[in-house]
Amino acid sequence: MLRTGVVIAVHAVRLVAKKALVVLVIAIGFPGLMLMASAANAQEPRTQASMAALKDKTAKLGAPKLEGTEEVGGKSVPVLYFGSTKMNSNFTVVDEVAKEGGPGTVVTLFVKAGVRLEQHELEEYIRVATSVQLPDGTRALGTVMGSPALESIKAGYPYFGEVEVHGSAYITRYEPIKDASGETMGAYFVGYKK
Repeated sequence: MLRTGVVIAVHAVRLVAKKALVVLVIAIGFPGLMLMASAANAQEPRTQASMAALKDKTAKLGAPKLEGTEEVGGKSVPVLYFGSTKMNSNFTVVDEVAKEGGPGTVVTLFVKAGVRLEQHELEEYIRVATSVQLPDGTRALGTVMGSPALESIKAGYPYFGEVEVHGSAYITRYEPIKDASGETMGAYFVGYKK
């Protein structure tokens, strides 16, 4: 009788160990798989070139900073500057980079804004300068960054991959805009229609 109990106990321990191993492999492997997919997309040459152009043009204006607030697209948001150049509702840089990127290229500068809902503070990234168009032909100012890029940017990391932007599929690249202390204050975005 004791021997049967030992066999059953050993079988149960092995079953639990197998399940734990499967969970461990999934926990370790799944993020690794996502990182591999992102790394593969990171080398996508068209978004890579457009992102380099966007970052170069803004860097030539000066360091990024937030100063004051104003309404953009019906939302009160921080004002994004590069050097002394105000970027909110300034389309010069985003339109230049979009044109240089070729047909279907879109470019956005997002700013991080805190939105208060009841007792909770939510963090959103709002389009303050963009070449992205809404279906009615107006610029998508004041619209928010969605998933899956949002979680990466909130964590301070870039995101590369396919994203739906206002109903259209784009091959995209998002990178955080960071202040001198390394704090994420906004995001760069480039993409082109798939």
